Amino acid sequence: MFLCSVWFILLFSGDASGEGIAPLSSSKLVTNGESITLTCNYNGSYNSDYLLWYRQYSSSKPEFLFLVSESNLEQPANPPIPGVSAQINEEKNRVDLKMSFTSVSDSAMYYCALKPTVTENPKALYKIKGKTAK
Repeated sequence: MFLCSVWFILLFSGDASGEGIAPLSSSKLVTNGESITLTCNYNGSYNSDYLLWYRQYSSSKPEFLFLVSESNLEQPANPPIPGVSAQINEEKNRVDLKMSFTSVSDSAMYYCALKPTVTENPKALYKIKGKTAK
């Protein structure tokens, strides 16, 4: 059996206007084949801003996964990644990245950002690391 661990590493903050974004929890554990939801809480008004998710494999550049906004804009990666979606919960001021089926190949750094600036100043939000259960 394989397990994928999810650890909080760092948060990705917003701009100087008081808007920001931070992880909901510091760690999660998921078994190979299970679904997982990574969540960021945000503050401020994002009616005109975008909330984005990226993934970065070791020694690779960040890969765009999903963009969502409170104005109901949804843009998945091109081509879309099977089983990956994002959703905003305006009442709770949070944005979720959902992966319907995890595997060891999902071991990577996951980034949440307010605007498409993750390549300028990357700070990791989640790290999923696969390991073998004993």
